[in-house]
Formats: sequence, structure tokens, C-alpha cells
Amino acid sequence: MDMNWQTWDQPEIAAGFELQKELKLKLNLETRNRGDVIIVHCQGRIVYRDEAACLSRVVGEVLQQARKLVLDLSGVSAMDSAGIGELALLQTWAQGQNVTLKCAAPNSLIATLLELTNLDSVLEVHPSVDSALASFREDRICANC
Repeated sequence: MDMNWQTWDQPEIAAGFELQKELKLKLNLETRNRGDVIIVHCQGRIVYRDEAACLSRVVGEVLQQARKLVLDLSGVSAMDSAGIGELALLQTWAQGQNVTLKCAAPNSLIATLLELTNLDSVLEVHPSVDSALASFREDRICANC
């Protein structure tokens, strides 16, 4: 089992920047390989501006390399309409590139948001990363039927 981890540095703020701006994003993204599946673990919030844009950038890069992707939402503490929109956009990108995108382990707040917005009918959402990974194995077995 290949367990490669990759993290993305937060953008730096110029020293002369006078406005009070948070120095770090409130979203940390890590990628790891699990066989032929890439898992993107999200920790923090997926909200308007920098966090949502960072998610799109990282997942966009992963979509160039992967055919199977799991978006691990277990560490997501908050999501707004921009975050919901980003997830919908990522699903559209994945379909356009023939990549299977599955979401995993949303907490009850995020699961409720996905349900209220009907995004859970567009995204394949699993209760855990392990069940999302297992569903890829099931897909492969059924393809051989």
C-alpha cells in the first residue's frame, strides 16, 4: 500500500501589507495515495474566497493525475454556499475528465448541508473513507460481471 503524503503551503502575505489579514488559511489539504486512488483529506472550513479556491486548485491538480479520487470531508468543520458550489464544480470537472469522485465521512452538519442542497444526489457520499475505497473495489468487480 503506497502512503504518500503531500501538503500545500499557505500563501505568504507581503511584509508591507497593512490590512489585518489572517496569515493562514483555515483549510489544510493533504493528499495520499491508496493504490490507484488518491485521497484528499480536508481539515478546516470550506468557505468563500481563499479556502474554496485552494480546494479547487488542489483537486484540479489531482484530477490531472488520477482516475479515482476520494474527498475526505471528516475534518471539515464549516461550509458555506461557496463550499457547496465548489463541490458541485469539482464533480463537474471530474466527470469531464472521466474521473470518479467520491466524498467520504462528512460530519452531521456537512451531511445535512449536502442533503438540504440535494448535492448528495449528485455526489457519491460514503460514511467513511474505507467504505468509499471499498466501493471502488466493488465497481471493479461489477465491471467484470
